[in-house]
Amino acid sequence: MTEVIGIIKNYRLGSRTQKPTQYVIIVEGYNKTKASALIGKRVVWTTSSKKQILGKITNVHGNNGALTAKFSKGLPGQAIGTNVIIK
Repeated sequence: MTEVIGIIKNYRLGSRTQKPTQYVIIVEGYNKTKASALIGKRVVWTTSSKKQILGKITNVHGNNGALTAKFSKGLPGQAIGTNVIIK
């Protein structure tokens, strides 16, 4: 499978909690069934200084094809709205 570009939408949120290492990722043109094929794939977020932070797709989030990704360490708040690469 080729690389897919996604956008970090937000942290994964609970009613009173915010998960600092888990994020919701939107992939353009993917529905729930197509997005489920990406579970287990690696996610790479690149900083402005070209450092890479690695994560993994863990689940489908909702019915519209959003994905949940867990990163090895928390991303900065500036990462929300930026692109990630799903390999």
